[in-house]
Parts: sequence; structure tokens; C-alpha cells
Amino acid sequence: MKSADHRRRPFRFGAIVSGAADGAKWREICRRVEDSGCTTVYISDHFGEQFALMPALAAALEASTTLRAGALVASNDYRHPVTHAKELATLDVLSAGRVDWGIGAGWLDREYHRAGIRFDRGSVRAARMCEAVTVMKGLFADGEFSFSGAHYTIDHLDGRPKPTQRPHPPLTIGAQGRRLLSFAAKEADVISVAPSLSCRQLGPFPARQSVEDAADEQIRWICEAAGDRLPSIELNMVAAPLVVTQHRSNAAEDAAAQIGLTPAEALRAPHVWIGTTAELCDKLERQRERWGVSSWAVNMNSLPAVASVIERLAGN
Repeated sequence: MKSADHRRRPFRFGAIVSGAADGAKWREICRRVEDSGCTTVYISDHFGEQFALMPALAAALEASTTLRAGALVASNDYRHPVTHAKELATLDVLSAGRVDWGIGAGWLDREYHRAGIRFDRGSVRAARMCEAVTVMKGLFADGEFSFSGAHYTIDHLDGRPKPTQRPHPPLTIGAQGRRLLSFAAKEADVISVAPSLSCRQLGPFPARQSVEDAADEQIRWICEAAGDRLPSIELNMVAAPLVVTQHRSNAAEDAAAQIGLTPAEALRAPHVWIGTTAELCDKLERQRERWGVSSWAVNMNSLPAVASVIERLAGN
């Protein structure tokens, strides 16, 4: 489905980085990302063997001069929105406005359980995240803010400091289902579109759609909800699995089982990068034409392999 109303944006790329052996290595990695043609270093938000989100963002910003830094994405349930807003605004001030604000409802149930955080049903986590976005926007704005919701209550709080970027750092919302994609279309600057579950084999349950139809549906939800906002929204995806190879069929066989797709579907799936540099560039251009996706995040370990893709497409 072509999104004719969606402005054709130039490609931009970011690298997902999780940690390093020490501070010197972390600073070196961030400088490599900056020199690679990427605009952004992304940090995911988990309790595993990776750096904590906010200190890692602060160190990344300090190590670089032009690089943007943000979460892809922060799990809303891991911190209160008042704390989250204050920390992000502080980083934005300290970095002269190079912070991206990324947030999602949280999804990794085993991580919640291990950390002793209640894993509510999806509708509750989604509603809580929507409230958190409202709260954070209110705290980033001028003056005092009050809010009374099902999950958060704020009483005449003036969020300080105010971020350098006004009205707030660019907001990325990560989502895959209709409810949150529609919310993101009304509130976000960037929507990170996660792979649809409807096109995947989930245990004994077969896929309900092709990979193309599922992506068409997700973009349609965004377009319907965005209305006049659509031209201002950037669409992002995370490239995974990612294999630069001349042997696409073999790589697709290996990747397919991991993601609940057939090898043929894996090669067609929007998020999957398998092929030569030329094939990947062609795929990204075709997908931008069909779905409007211009922003991509790749794992830091894959950055050398896709250097030619970034060099060819970034800014174009």
C-alpha cells in the first residue's frame, strides 16, 4: 500500500549499542558511530548484560559532538514519568539539544518477572504508557502541570529543567498493534514500527497475513489516525535479522526459523535485511516508496557490514 500522503524523507541510520568493557571503550564506540554516517546512537532498555539507559546516554552524548542519543525504546514501566522527564530534560540541556525521547509500553514478560515488576495485560501497559506520554509532555511544557489518570496523578508540578528542544525532545514511540500505532500517529514525531505478529507462526497458531499485507495494515492504521500530522511523522524500523551475503537463500533458511517465517517470507519481510549491498539498497528504496520508512536502526555489530549501504543511502 503506497502512502501517497506521506512525505518522502531522506534516509537516516542509527546504531543500537548495548555496552562496552569500560568507559574508554564506550566512548570509542560512540565516536565510531558518529564517524559512520549514522545520526543517532540507540540504547535499548533491559535488565540484562547491558549498560543502564540514562548513564549510557549521558556518556554517549559527552563522547560525541554531533551524534544524537536516545532509547529505542525505554520501557515505561521501568521508571516513573516524572523521573523520566526530569532526567531526559537534564540530558537535553547538558548536550545542547541532542537527546531523542523514545518510549514503549514494555513487552518482555520474563524480564518483568525476574525483576519483580508486575506484568499487566497488554491493554493496561498500553494505557499506562499513553498516560506517561501525556504527563511527560505536560512537564516539558512551560508552567505547572496537573493530571489525574488511572495510573498517574500529578499535582501542580513544574517540571524542571525545561528541555532545550521545544516543545520537547523528538518523541519516538515503538509499537506494532493498532492501538499504540494509532496513539503514536497522534502524538509521536517518529514511530518505530515493530514487526507485526499477524504474519508469523506463533507456536501452534499459523500466520494470518502475508508480511506485505501486515505491513500495509500497520501503515494504514498510522495514516488513518495521523490525519494532517502525517507529513511530519518519520517512520522507523529495526533491521533484524541482518546478513550481508551473496547467498541469500542459505541465509534466509537460517533466519526464517528464528522469526516464525518461511525463507521466502523472510526475504520479503520489511524488517529483514538479507542480501548484497546493492540488493539491500534496492529493497530499502522500494520499501520507502511503498511504506514511507526512511529511518533505520542496525545493531552495532553489523555496522561494518552495512557501511556501504549507509554511505550510499544516508541523506538521499
